[in-house]
Amino acid sequence: MSKQLDHPPALGSSVRARNIDLSEADAQFRQWMHENLSHAADHFGLTVVGQARLGWFDRSISARVQAADRQLWLRVASEDKQWTGGDFWTGNLAANVFATLSKPQVLDVYEWEEWRQQRAELMTLAPGSPCSPTDTLNHADDLPDEWWTQLRRTIQAVAATPTDRINADQALVTGRIQQHFGNSVNPVVRQWETVHGDLHWANLMGPDFSLLDWESWGRGPVGTDAATLFCYSLLVPETADRVWSTFAHVLDTDAGQLALLYVAARLLHRIDKGDHPDLAAPLRKLVETF
Repeated sequence: MSKQLDHPPALGSSVRARNIDLSEADAQFRQWMHENLSHAADHFGLTVVGQARLGWFDRSISARVQAADRQLWLRVASEDKQWTGGDFWTGNLAANVFATLSKPQVLDVYEWEEWRQQRAELMTLAPGSPCSPTDTLNHADDLPDEWWTQLRRTIQAVAATPTDRINADQALVTGRIQQHFGNSVNPVVRQWETVHGDLHWANLMGPDFSLLDWESWGRGPVGTDAATLFCYSLLVPETADRVWSTFAHVLDTDAGQLALLYVAARLLHRIDKGDHPDLAAPLRKLVETF
């Protein structure tokens, strides 16, 4: 069974079912995630040396770890076992196929079951730091021209890579678009390509380019990645303009326009669930131009 991660997973649900205050349940779940990280580090014989970072809705936790001769990155994802058959569960490991791109490579994997299914992935450490602490860019980032060149080349290389993995199918695209735009838009996707699927600013490293978090990569509408980064840049118009000029060859096409509508609808769906409230107004203004 596959799973689309457009909505927050029901993390901590079994704890919350015991009528414990939600904030206390969240704190307990986060503590448990820290324990999972320590357990995975012990398994690999490593020491956690960086501050641990919890991921989206606390469904993952990551940190720098020290090996004998170098520092690496350790990530632990937690999920209800019923959802672990989807492409997203093995996405980071499967992305090792992109051996020539500037991205982390998965070196080892360890899974165990304790209430939920845990998956630890030991990876190479990407240089630099995230371009933004959040998915959305809030301040202009002075990135060199070569960074933008590498970004475009990376997305083009991904697009040209054949795969059976699915990021978004027609049913998902149709559902998201009709949810927010009704029948005013023809949702039929005529061009597909391989996409990273989660191209936002917290997944981009600078000033040396690198692209993180390959959980969701797979086939999707042409222009998905360019449209995603553009939408996450709307609060910084000069950066949004740079994204547009970098990917104008696709965003200025019919396929690119449909991708923009799909991505906007997808983000508006997440805004309805509590994510990225600051993007609501610029996204609605964007779709009014179509």
